[in-house]
Amino acid sequence: MPNPRKVLLIDPAHPYLVEHLVQLGYEVDDHHDTPLDELQPLLGGYFGMVIRSRFTLDEAFLDRCTSLKFIARMGIGLEHIDVQYAKGRGILVLNSPEGSRDTVAEHTMGFILSLLNHINRSNLQVRKGQWIREGNKSYELRHRTVGIIGYGNIGSAVAQRLNSFGCRVIAYDKFKTNFGGVLAEEVSLETVFREADIVTLHIPYEDYNHYFVNRRFLGSFRKPVFLVNTSRGLVLETDALVESLQSGKVLGAALDVIEYEEQSFNKLELENLPEPFQYLRRADNVIITPHIAGLSHEVMGAHARVLIEKIEAAFP
Repeated sequence: MPNPRKVLLIDPAHPYLVEHLVQLGYEVDDHHDTPLDELQPLLGGYFGMVIRSRFTLDEAFLDRCTSLKFIARMGIGLEHIDVQYAKGRGILVLNSPEGSRDTVAEHTMGFILSLLNHINRSNLQVRKGQWIREGNKSYELRHRTVGIIGYGNIGSAVAQRLNSFGCRVIAYDKFKTNFGGVLAEEVSLETVFREADIVTLHIPYEDYNHYFVNRRFLGSFRKPVFLVNTSRGLVLETDALVESLQSGKVLGAALDVIEYEEQSFNKLELENLPEPFQYLRRADNVIITPHIAGLSHEVMGAHARVLIEKIEAAFP
C-alpha cells in the first residue's frame, strides 16, 4: 500500500514548506529536476503534490495519481492544471494568491508611477544624451481615476496602496458583488470605460477570458488611458494593444506579462517573437519587465506559509 502521507515536490520549494510538511507528518520526496518520463511511474504513490508550473497536470497525468488528495500550487495561476478534472477525482487544488499580493501590488504601483511620470522614457533619453523637460511633463496621480479589473487579493492590495495617493479608485469584478468600500468604488465595466484614466488588470487566465482585452475592449474607452498588466499575458491581445498605442487610444502601457510566454515563464527568445512585440520593445511609452512582479526575495516564503495553513486546515 502507498504511504498515505507522502508528498511529491515537482518544483523547488521554500525550506519553510518542506520543514512544516515534515512537522505535519508528511514524508517529502524532492523530484524538482526529475524528467517527466522518469516521474510518471512514481505518481501513484503520493498523497500530496507541490508544483509551480514545470508540467501540465492534464487528465493523462492526473490519471496516474491514483492516491493523490491534494495539489499545492506555489503561486496564483492554475491554467496548467485541469482543476475540474482534479475535483472530479476528489483531488483538492490549492494555490496561494495571498502570498504574492503585496509584491505584485507594489510592482503595479511602480508601473503606474513610471508611466505617469515618464520615468522609463526620460531615463533612457538622458542615457542617450538628451535632456528633455517639457516633453516629459507628468500626470499627477491624485487627479486621475484608476480602474481595477479584478478585485481579488492583488486588486484589493493595489486599491489599498492607491488610496494613499488621493486618487479615485473604481473596480470591476465579473464574479463579485457588494465589495465596494473605503478603498474602491464597485462599478460596472461600462463605468470603467467611461471614467478611467488608468486601467490595471488583475484577473486570472482561463479559456473564457482569452484576449479579454481586445480591439473592442480598448476601443470602448471614452478617453485615452494608460494600461497596466501584471496578471497573465493571454488576457491581452498584443496586436490590439499596438494598434491602440499607434492611434493614441492608449497613452502608454506597462506589461510584466506577455502572451508569448511559455508555461514556466523562465525562457523567452525575444528576437524570435512577432512584430507586434518588437514594436512594444521599441516604443518609448511602453515598459516591459520579464514576469517578475511576483518574484520578490520574500515571496516564496510567503507562498509556503499560505500553503501550509491551507494543507493543515484541509488535512488536520
